[in-house]
Parts: sequence; C-alpha cells; structure tokens
Amino acid sequence: MTNQWIILEHPSDIGVEALGDSLKEAYQSAAEGMMSVILDVSSIQTLSEHQIHLTASDREQLLVQWLSEILYLYDGKGFACGEFTITKFTQTDLESIVRGEPFDSNKHKPKLDLKAVTYHQLLVRETPDGGLVRVFFDI
Repeated sequence: MTNQWIILEHPSDIGVEALGDSLKEAYQSAAEGMMSVILDVSSIQTLSEHQIHLTASDREQLLVQWLSEILYLYDGKGFACGEFTITKFTQTDLESIVRGEPFDSNKHKPKLDLKAVTYHQLLVRETPDGGLVRVFFDI
C-alpha cells in the first residue's frame, strides 16, 4: 500500500482520513493531506528543511501535536511544507524532517485557511493492513 489520504467534508470543519502501511506512514499521509487543503502542494519545491521533535502522552495527542507543528511552520513561520519524513516514531515520540520552501504568494496559491487541529472525531488505529488516522481542522 502506498500512502494515501482523502478529504472529509464537515458542516463547519474539514478533515483528512489517511492510510499507510504503518501508523508512521499514516501520520505522514495526514500531513500531506492537511497541506493539500491549505495550498496547491504541487507548487512546493524542497529547498530547505526543518526538524521536528515531539513527545506526547499518547499517539492521539502525538498526531495533533505533529499536525499542529506543521501548521505552525506554515502559518507562523511562512514555510510551505511539501515533504514529510518521520525518522523516529513510537507511541509517544516523533522525530521528523519537513522539507519545503519559504511561502511565496506569487508562487503558492492558498486554498483554505486552517485555524487549528482539533480532537473532534480524532481516530488513530492500527489495522491489519497498516495504519489509519482521521483528524478534523477548524476553518
């Protein structure tokens, strides 16, 4: 199975459901899905990188922190994230390299403004085929 995700419509929010051969890959797919909601990811070049190190109390909180950190890179630091590589993944720890480039309004076309990652209908599940995550965002 390759990483994949779908957009979930909701009356006041938008979500992503992501699959992977493992939970780690599902987390990476969720990040790809979230960024595709924010802007056209095909316009992002991987010119620089940021390292992320997170510790959480459980894998649900870890997913919310992971996506919140990526959202902060975009919204707070003006970094268009295009590639996600998780290098360490446990139930409570995540280390990753996020590649992309500084946001450029002439190059990157925004789609939706996400305010926050929520715990609403949050799902993190290991399946016989790998991993499945579902997460919704405030818009």
